[in-house]
Amino acid sequence: MKNKMYILIFFMFSCLIMTNCTSATLKPWEEGAFETGEYRNMFLEMGYKQSEIDARLKQIYTDLFEGDNKIYFEANDSMAYISDIKNNDVRSEGMSYGMMIAVQLDNKDMFDRLWRWSKHYMQHQEGPMKGYFRWSCKKDGTPNSQGPASDGELYFITSLIFASNRWGNETGIDYLSEAQFILDCSMSKTGKNGITPLIHPEHQLITFVPTGFGAGFTDPSYHVPAFYEVWALWAEDGRADYWRECATKSREFLHKAIHPETGLNPDYSNYDGSLLNSGRIIGDAFRFDSWRVPMNIALDYSWACKDKEWQQSYGHNIQNFLYNQGIDQFVDQYNVDGTTVTEILGAGGYTKLRHSLGLVASSAAISLVCSHDMSREFIEHFWNSRHEPYDDGYFDAYYDGLLQLFAFMHLSGNYKIITPESK
Repeated sequence: MKNKMYILIFFMFSCLIMTNCTSATLKPWEEGAFETGEYRNMFLEMGYKQSEIDARLKQIYTDLFEGDNKIYFEANDSMAYISDIKNNDVRSEGMSYGMMIAVQLDNKDMFDRLWRWSKHYMQHQEGPMKGYFRWSCKKDGTPNSQGPASDGELYFITSLIFASNRWGNETGIDYLSEAQFILDCSMSKTGKNGITPLIHPEHQLITFVPTGFGAGFTDPSYHVPAFYEVWALWAEDGRADYWRECATKSREFLHKAIHPETGLNPDYSNYDGSLLNSGRIIGDAFRFDSWRVPMNIALDYSWACKDKEWQQSYGHNIQNFLYNQGIDQFVDQYNVDGTTVTEILGAGGYTKLRHSLGLVASSAAISLVCSHDMSREFIEHFWNSRHEPYDDGYFDAYYDGLLQLFAFMHLSGNYKIITPESK
């Protein structure tokens, strides 16, 4: 009888421990990885097994880079490109994202191939736009546009610095010199011929594009303050204090550009955070570009943790808003005040509001800053989501797929600051 009682007590105690492990409040960390060198694995905190997490990460990566719906293609013996399949082009955004993924996952061959294609076909080697990258090319390298988009340069620079830290600069590509070339070329622009630095000289905020009209405003989804912290530490370009100031100003800008109740931001905004009021469909609403903002803020929190109070409040606001729309029903376009858009921005020949995987992914990633219980539901919903065609046949292999991979890397502790000691 006594033995049975002990067994019952042990069983109840074990159940209690298991329950606490899988239902304990998820508390955001109080220090960033620049200080601690550590990264949260929120899936593990949620009770998923490490073997399951590793397998899922491998599956997402394989589907994106090797599977039937892959976006990565080797062009010859030494190059490769990433294609936005639905738009049938190659973008500086995607190429630089691919390089960031490659260096994070220690895939030097893929990184080098993507960089060689980018430098050969996309980067201006001379002329007024020297150092900048054509934002869109055909898959054979023919330019669709000569102009740059500033987010591509942002990711090129940071991924090259990480590559320098991880693999050194004596294996065929001097990664650090390539990053410095982009930075030095950018900072030498004076506005002549309408070409400016990536970072607006007066506002110290990233431009939408560093040319012409587009240099007069910004895109909130281009703001990744922690990247400037990386430049300050390892770019070795003599501008460390300037880059730290840019990080501070970028965080301050996000406070102004994001709605204080809904947590939503416009695709584009003035440098003071106000709406452009341009009358165009792209600009004043929360649409495709905007999905990246929650993930960017999660990254800044995870790495730098220098704006804790506001970022935690932001995470709660945007998850509260989306949760109230329905955890499996919120759509991918809203006015920043949370009202329904009057015009729907189409993609890939389809025009429809949908429950897009890209936003499912980024709204889960912001759980890194949150302490409320609903974050569990966002993470679970993301875990259970699949990258497959929507009910109307629309499928976005590129953007949905990249955001899914980035978010999974964040939530599994696999999106890291690569230091020289990481070699």
